[in-house]
Amino acid sequence: MSDPSQIVTTAHPGLSAAEVAERVARGEVNDVPVRSSRSTKEIVRANVFTRFNAIIGVLFLIILVVGPLQDGLFGFVIIANTAIGIFQELRAKKTLDSLAVIGEAKPVVRRDGAPVALPTGSIVLGDVIELGPGDKCVVDGEVAEADGLEIDESLLTGEADPVLKKPGDPVMSGSFVVAGGGAFTATKVGREAYAAQLAEEATRFTLVHSELRTGISTILKYVTWLMLPAALGLVVSQLVVQGHDWREAVRRMVAGIVPMVPEGLVLLTSVAFAIGVIRLGRKQCLVQELPAIEGLARVDVVCLDKTGTLTEGGMDVSELRVLAETQGSDETQGSDEAQPSAEAQESYVRQVLGALGEAEPRPNASLQAIIDAYPDGSGTSDGSGTSNASGGWRCAEALPFSSARKYSGASLHGPDGESGTWLLGAPDVLLPAGDPALTEVDGLNAQGLRVLLLARAARDLDDPRVAEDVRPTALVVLEQRLRSDAAETLRYFAEQNVSAKVISGDNAVSVGAVAAKLALPGAEAPVDARKLPHEPEAMAAALDRGAVFGRVTPRQKRDMVGALQSRGHTVAMTGDGVNDVLALKDADIGVSMGSGSEATRAVAQIVLLNNSFATLPSVVAEGRRVIGNITRVATLFLTKTVYSVLLAVLVVCTRVSYPFLPRHLTLLSTLTIGVPAFFLALAPNKERARPHFVRRVMRYAIPSGLIAGTATFAAYLLARAHYADAGLGTDTLGAETSAATLTLFLISLWVLAIIARPYTWWRVALVAAMGAGFVVVLVVPWLQRFFALKLIGATMPWTAVAIAVAAGVALELTWRRLKTNDGPTDR
Repeated sequence: MSDPSQIVTTAHPGLSAAEVAERVARGEVNDVPVRSSRSTKEIVRANVFTRFNAIIGVLFLIILVVGPLQDGLFGFVIIANTAIGIFQELRAKKTLDSLAVIGEAKPVVRRDGAPVALPTGSIVLGDVIELGPGDKCVVDGEVAEADGLEIDESLLTGEADPVLKKPGDPVMSGSFVVAGGGAFTATKVGREAYAAQLAEEATRFTLVHSELRTGISTILKYVTWLMLPAALGLVVSQLVVQGHDWREAVRRMVAGIVPMVPEGLVLLTSVAFAIGVIRLGRKQCLVQELPAIEGLARVDVVCLDKTGTLTEGGMDVSELRVLAETQGSDETQGSDEAQPSAEAQESYVRQVLGALGEAEPRPNASLQAIIDAYPDGSGTSDGSGTSNASGGWRCAEALPFSSARKYSGASLHGPDGESGTWLLGAPDVLLPAGDPALTEVDGLNAQGLRVLLLARAARDLDDPRVAEDVRPTALVVLEQRLRSDAAETLRYFAEQNVSAKVISGDNAVSVGAVAAKLALPGAEAPVDARKLPHEPEAMAAALDRGAVFGRVTPRQKRDMVGALQSRGHTVAMTGDGVNDVLALKDADIGVSMGSGSEATRAVAQIVLLNNSFATLPSVVAEGRRVIGNITRVATLFLTKTVYSVLLAVLVVCTRVSYPFLPRHLTLLSTLTIGVPAFFLALAPNKERARPHFVRRVMRYAIPSGLIAGTATFAAYLLARAHYADAGLGTDTLGAETSAATLTLFLISLWVLAIIARPYTWWRVALVAAMGAGFVVVLVVPWLQRFFALKLIGATMPWTAVAIAVAAGVALELTWRRLKTNDGPTDR
């Protein structure tokens, strides 16, 4: 039998090198850039031109005018933060771009009569592009050849049914092949083709649709509105009521406004995501959309496709069971004198299987195992590797395998002139219920083996009812190779309270047996998806109860994902085949294997380039680390915002001098928030992310900020009363500020100590180092002068410590009460 690919190539040899050069010269090239990340210019602009950089920048310029320079330290902190953000995101971009090149799909294009794999950007107008199952149409075109070519256009039109294509039919870029093969001629390339937009969107490193970033933006919006009246009130209070000169009044106003800005929170979010991308990149995991890291942290149900996920892609034929006499005509088979021997029957079946394998130019894993076992339609039963039967089989017509049909077929002509229609597929689909052969199949499936039925059809291949009334001929028993790391990965999900649902197109009993070998809870009760209810609510209930589902169609996979989502589940879907595309697209997080079809890689948010299911726990863990830690440090930043707003309000209402200069709050922010938050944001964290980010963070930040602000202002008022009687003269405000600063530092350090739980050696060392840093400032003379801090006497400093301890007790009681209602928070 001739090689189909050679026949196809001869029919449409494609463009010559000279023709390609002409089109390139005319600019008729598919040159739309496919990016995995933002450009360098966009990264710099996004990190520099922010709302709060503008606010802080203006305040910094004001301090440069009124002086002294040490009150403008916050400006240098912003510059450093911005530089760090740009550097980390550029590192992430480099990682993503390199991974994108590795994972980039290269369609097969015919040039000078030979197929060659080219990057999508090298395709020119008029190129002949080959198509096979799972391939995505990267440009618009017209079908040139079709061999049972079925294309799914649902991602473009919303119509789920695949469209049978014939020569001359249009091909929409962005659609993908679900069955058959062929070739099409490119009629639109570059920005004229819709695929240009689709491919760019599918692989862009994006920052959209993230609850975390949306929540932070909401918080920052309200902080901006609070800053305006606070600034006005402070200026009036300090300039008019207190009678300070305008320079001092402006300094005190800036001191009150700057700490309201949680400037490092946005930076740390970007840095945490960027470092997450870099860490995953080292494990050959391409994150095509940044929120995918966050999304996986929230996942509580992961749907797994068995083939390629729990099992390796390849299979082995372990047994061939002939069910009936097959050779010769019906009349001959009915005669006792003409019954062929068992060896002859098996040899005949092997020839048919080999011919079916040759009829499929792009075989799936099952058919490839048959081709490997029975090369040239003969098999190697004697172990010598040589053919045991003559060839000469010819394929008149082929029906490619389809996940929806669950079978493939071909009309074959044998070397002796015999002709017939043969089907190869799922026994429980091709045979009616109660057929004796199904009992044998069930026994094999219960052992975790995959079974295909070879059957002879009574109708023509193009008959819609070709699968009815078939005559079972042989069972092909396939042994699946379990992934060595699959059991450990499933165990990880169970420990993390993530439900694993195995959703496969294979026989439910067989899938259940495989899952049972991997110790998946619920594997002992597999469910045949054909018996699932169609109503979403009833289907969702059945999905919650079960863990293994077989005979699932591509459309059912999509419905099952939607049903789970309707119950509030965050669903991740893994897959590598074309039958997984629709479900991957609809799932909250789609995860594709790097060796999967081009269509699955295009719609998935995460691509495991090393094809290892064991990488998925690392992705989940990275997401949890990012979200959990950002929630943790956000409480630090927003506690500062709350007490800063409260202090500004109290100062305006009581008409006293604002107790701090900008340098004081810069010192406190650096030691109790900035430096420790950077380390805490990158620490391990395994807690599953929970919804309502803003509400959860503010539940802790508001009471903490109120306690800190109230205690600090009380210490400040006591210091004013104490030092007014001490006769310090012009040093009174400095002594009052030092006492208030000590109080606020101790309370902020206490908040940090709560946030840092549970303690490890490095967290204890971190808190201790921040405390030691403040002590150094208090004891080194030149640092005292630089930060305008000097504790006078013993009474007021110890009073400040006592107030801070009382505030710490209030913090502990408040956090324990909130933790009881909200679950564990000191992680």
